[in-house]
Amino acid sequence: MTRLRVVVAGTAFGRIYLDAVRAAPEDFELTGILARGSDFSRDLAAREGVPVYTAPDQVPDADIACVVVRSGATGGPGTDLARAFLRRGIHVLQEHPVHTGEIAETLRVARQADAAYAVNTLYHDIEPVRRFITAARALHREQGLAYLDAACNSQVAYPLLDVLGRITATLRPWAFGPADDVPADVGAASETAQPFRTLHAAIGGIPVTLRVQNQVHPEDADNHSYLLHRISAGAEGGVLSLADTHGPVLWNPRLHSRRDGTGRLVMSGPGTERLAVPTTSVLGGEPGTYHEVFAGLWPRAVLRSLRRLAGDITEPARRVHSGQWALAVSRAWSDLTAALGVPELIRPGEPAELPMAVLS
Repeated sequence: MTRLRVVVAGTAFGRIYLDAVRAAPEDFELTGILARGSDFSRDLAAREGVPVYTAPDQVPDADIACVVVRSGATGGPGTDLARAFLRRGIHVLQEHPVHTGEIAETLRVARQADAAYAVNTLYHDIEPVRRFITAARALHREQGLAYLDAACNSQVAYPLLDVLGRITATLRPWAFGPADDVPADVGAASETAQPFRTLHAAIGGIPVTLRVQNQVHPEDADNHSYLLHRISAGAEGGVLSLADTHGPVLWNPRLHSRRDGTGRLVMSGPGTERLAVPTTSVLGGEPGTYHEVFAGLWPRAVLRSLRRLAGDITEPARRVHSGQWALAVSRAWSDLTAALGVPELIRPGEPAELPMAVLS
C-alpha cells in the first residue's frame, strides 16, 4: 500500500499529530507543516525535515491534512482551513470541538470534492478509555446499564459525550435537564465558589448524572482542571469505573449476601462464595506518568484516528456514518453547553505540587 502523505496544520497540540505520523512510517509520510511562520514552527519543521507553509494554497499535493487549529467554536480559523484543503480533494482530520453548523457545511464541501472528512474527538481512542468502553459495552450487553455517572471539565465535555455514546452504541435519545443551582445557604457556607455544576441527563436512553467543572482560565484554557474525565457505569452485578482519562479501569462487584433465619446477613461459610472476590479489581495495566501520556498514549490515539480516516478514504461508504456521528456528538454538546451556561472565568496561580508520600 502506498504511504499517505500528511501535512499537519498547527504546532501546539499539532505536535502530538507529528509524533503520531512519525510512529507509523509504513502507513504515513509527513510532507509539511502549516503554521503562521513563527521561529518555533520553522525550527520544528527543520527538525522534522519538512517545509513549513503559511497558507493552504502553498501546500503541494497531499493526501491528508490534519487540522489542529481552533475551529470557529473556539474562535479560530480551523474550519476555514479544513474546507480549503477539502476543496482541493485533500482528505481532512479536524481536531474537536466543532460546531454542528460548521460540520454540516464542511461535510457538504467534502462530498462535492469526493473527499473524506472526520472530526477527531481523541479521547475515546486513548487506551484506558478504550478498555473502559469495551468493558462497559460487555456490562451493558450482559445486564443492561442502570446508570452512568460522569464528571469532567467543561473543556473536555465534547469528547465525554462521544465516549458515553460509544458505551451505549448511540447518543439518541439524549436529553439534558437544567444545571442545579447552588443553594444560597450552601454558597454562603463555602469559602470559595462551587467549581462543579450538576445536572441529570439521558444518553442513549440510559440515565446519566453529570458533574461539570464549568470554569476556564481565559489565558490558559489547557490548565486548571481538577480532572479530565471520570466515569462510572452501574449495573446489577457491580460498578465499572474509569478513575481518570488515563486509567486505571476498576471493577467493583456488587456487595450482596443472603440472610439467615434471624434476618442477619450471612458473612461467611457455605453459600457466600460471591463474597470471595476482591472488592476492587484493576482491568489492564497501571497508569503511567504524564510524560508517557504525551509521548505515547496521545500519539497512539491520534494514529488510530488517522488509520480510521484512511479506511474512510479507501471505503467511501463509511463516510456517511462518520459524518452522522460527528453531527450527533456536536449537537449533544451544544445542548449540554446551553444547559450549563457560560463558564465561569477563573485566574488561579500555578497549582502547588503534592508528593504522594504526604498522603501515606
